[in-house]
Amino acid sequence: MLYAIISEDVEDSLEKRKTARSDHLARLEQLLDEGRLILAGPHPAIDANDPGPAGFTGSLIVAEFESLQAAQDWADADAYIAAGVCQSVIVKPFRKTLPN
Repeated sequence: MLYAIISEDVEDSLEKRKTARSDHLARLEQLLDEGRLILAGPHPAIDANDPGPAGFTGSLIVAEFESLQAAQDWADADAYIAAGVCQSVIVKPFRKTLPN
């Protein structure tokens, strides 16, 4: 089943994100290689693809896991959690409707 992992960053998270980004992306690449990643990306703090020093306010990941607990465990082990980037993370089931 698919699960959405929705995170909210702490204030001024940009430097923490930069520190943990390579480890965070490596885990996403593994999901991609396994054919389980649907989409992933950050929420820019301003209306721009590259927000520069404004940074980001959180992230969204949609991926396939065997259970809600497996998705939660994966999210809990993320490098952004360890680096203190996230103030909250919600993991919940997701049903893709469109596009087919």
